[in-house]
Amino acid sequence: MLIRYGYEITLSCPQPTALVCLLSVHEDRAADIRVPETVFTTPDVAMSTYRDLFGNRCRRLVAPAGDLTIWGDATIEDNGLRDGFFPNAREMAVPDLPDECLVYLMGSRYCETDRLSQTAWDLFGAIAPGWGRVQAVCDFVHNHIRFDYMQARSTRSAYDAFHERVGVCRDFAHLAVAFCRCLNIPARYVNGHLGDIGVPVVDPMDFSAWIEVFLDGAWHTFDPRNNVPRIGRIVVARGRDATDIPLINSFGPHLLKSFRVWTYEVTDLR
Repeated sequence: MLIRYGYEITLSCPQPTALVCLLSVHEDRAADIRVPETVFTTPDVAMSTYRDLFGNRCRRLVAPAGDLTIWGDATIEDNGLRDGFFPNAREMAVPDLPDECLVYLMGSRYCETDRLSQTAWDLFGAIAPGWGRVQAVCDFVHNHIRFDYMQARSTRSAYDAFHERVGVCRDFAHLAVAFCRCLNIPARYVNGHLGDIGVPVVDPMDFSAWIEVFLDGAWHTFDPRNNVPRIGRIVVARGRDATDIPLINSFGPHLLKSFRVWTYEVTDLR
């Protein structure tokens, strides 16, 4: 299947302001791109790209004083399958984990393992290790937090979400990541596009956050917000938590004036 995805974001800055944007599809989907990404700004400004420590593509630019619109669009081919289900996938002992997984066991800005460790073991310690325990974490988070877009808050951490019991997809992801790490299961935060393919259409479209968990030598997708296998995930960036992969990192004050995201199935490449 073919999926067209993109965004249009308008910021207003009181003065020239450096930006780093993580809005492009992750390199591991590069071979699936069928219509290359077109990115432009209004007004036109110079841009460059680099890879961060987690392998994400970052775009650097300086927004002029006043309004700046960033627009991107591409089409990707997807296998059309739902998220994988591997109920026999096992947890790995910490000494057996690859070196690169260890950072995803540690606490981070939004995932306070020190404050949630006892809670995690109280809730999930008696559950058999492996896929089922991770799913139990996602089930708990899905039922524990009430989704409310109007209650979004950039400073809410996993610990806050646990106690406030409200949030958006990033809060669901942060709490599930923190619980998994408390249980010595590597987990990382993911953001990207997730269209309403095979499910009822929900407006407005937005970027989504979910998690990946390391079991049996591979990373597997879990989604505590939706908590059902979905079709057509398009990864933009991965990191320890939202601190590592903000959609736009602004090195100065700005006002978000408009934000539009699209992700939908198409039948041709026009």
